[in-house]
Amino acid sequence: MNERPVGCCGQHAVCEKELLRAAETPIDYFDDEELDRFRGRAATDYTDEEAEEFREVLYTTLAREVEDWVRSLESRGIELPTAVRDEALLIIGEQRFGSA
Repeated sequence: MNERPVGCCGQHAVCEKELLRAAETPIDYFDDEELDRFRGRAATDYTDEEAEEFREVLYTTLAREVEDWVRSLESRGIELPTAVRDEALLIIGEQRFGSA
């Protein structure tokens, strides 16, 4: 059974009310405001030094909060550098499914 959010009309593939509510949700920062300067940059356009700035935040963030940190970056229009994104996905996978 596919349950709809309260107030959802069911006529759209993605509930417009849910999208508006998500847009209103305040952004959580992880003491990483300096990364806002990378807004709009493609994941492949970072120097090694810039990627290291993301990596420093990643490895000082609690493992259980990495998924929230990635979501925070996405909501701010910031793409993770490719290599750092792969590292973050490994951590998220370990949190969700445990280590292999």
